[in-house]
Amino acid sequence: MANYRDIHGFQIEVRSDNPSNPVNGQVWYNTTDSKLRGAVVSSTGAWATGGALNTGIEKSGGAGIQTSALSMGGKLPSTTNGVESYDGTSWTEIANLNTARNALGGAGASNTSAIAFGGEAPGTGNKNHTETWDGSSWTEVGNLNTARGSIADAGIATAALAFGGEPARTETESWNGTSWTELADLNTGRYSGGGAGTYTSALYFGGGFPQKNETESWNGTSWTEVANLNLARYNTAGSGGSNTSALAFGGQPGLAGSANETELWNGTSWSEQNNLNSARVSLTGTGTATASIVFGGEGPPPAQTLTEEWNVPFTTTREFTVS
Repeated sequence: MANYRDIHGFQIEVRSDNPSNPVNGQVWYNTTDSKLRGAVVSSTGAWATGGALNTGIEKSGGAGIQTSALSMGGKLPSTTNGVESYDGTSWTEIANLNTARNALGGAGASNTSAIAFGGEAPGTGNKNHTETWDGSSWTEVGNLNTARGSIADAGIATAALAFGGEPARTETESWNGTSWTELADLNTGRYSGGGAGTYTSALYFGGGFPQKNETESWNGTSWTEVANLNLARYNTAGSGGSNTSALAFGGQPGLAGSANETELWNGTSWSEQNNLNSARVSLTGTGTATASIVFGGEGPPPAQTLTEEWNVPFTTTREFTVS
C-alpha cells in the first residue's frame, strides 16, 4: 500500500504549532496539543471572523482594503462622528470626523488615505459635506453638489465616485481630489444599495425602496443596466475592484429580516457564494472580490461589532483521528 511519503515525497512534519500559511494537502503533527492536522485549500471564497469593532455601529462609511480599513461615522444608535482604523487584526479608535453623520459614502486605498462624503444627521437632514483623511486628521473640502444620505461609492481619496442616495436619487458625481463634478445619471433612482469599483469602472446593485435587484455598470461615461442580483435587497453592502469583479453581501430582503447571502459578479452574471456567518443589514464593506472585509450592521439590534473577512482561495484546517 502506498504511504504518505510515496505520494507526496516527504514525511509528515512534526512541530509545536500550526503553520501560518499551509499549502493544499500539507499534513503536520502538532506536539503541543497532540493533533494530526491537514490543510485544504478551496478555490471558492469563504467568510472568517476578524477583529471586533470597539463600538457597535451601523450605516457607517467604509474605505480601504482588508488589512488597512476605516469605519467612518454611522449610528450607535445615535449618529456619531467616531472613526475606527483596522490593521488586519484589530480596530483602533482614531480622530473623529468634523461632521457627525450616518449613511455616508466613503472611498480610499488604505486607513491613511480616505474621503468621507454625504450622509444624514437627525434634525438637520441630508449632508453634502466632504472630508479627507491623511492618516492624522480630517479636513473639510469641497461639498457634493447634491446633499444626500444612503449614498453609494467607489474609488479612492483622490478619484472617487458618489451615486444614488435618498430619496431615490439618480445623480452621479466624480471627485478629482479638489471638487465634485456632476456626470450621467443612473437609469434607476434608488438608495441604500451596494457600490464597488473605481471612478471609471464601477457597479451599483440592489437598493430600495421597495427592495430592488437591479444592477448597473459604469464605464466612466454612462450607466448601463446589466444582469440582476439573485436576491433583491437594500441596506446591503459591496466590495470590488471594477465593474467586472465585485461582491454583494448581507442586506434586507423585505420589510423585516436580514440576509447573509453573498453573490459574486464576474462581469456578466451574479452567482451565489458561501454565506456570511452573521446575517445583518446596514453593514459596511470594502476591499476586493477576493479579499474583502465587512463590519458592523444590525441583525438583530443593537448595532454590531462583528467583523468578517472574505478570502479566495480559502484555507481550512482539518483534524484526523489517529488509532
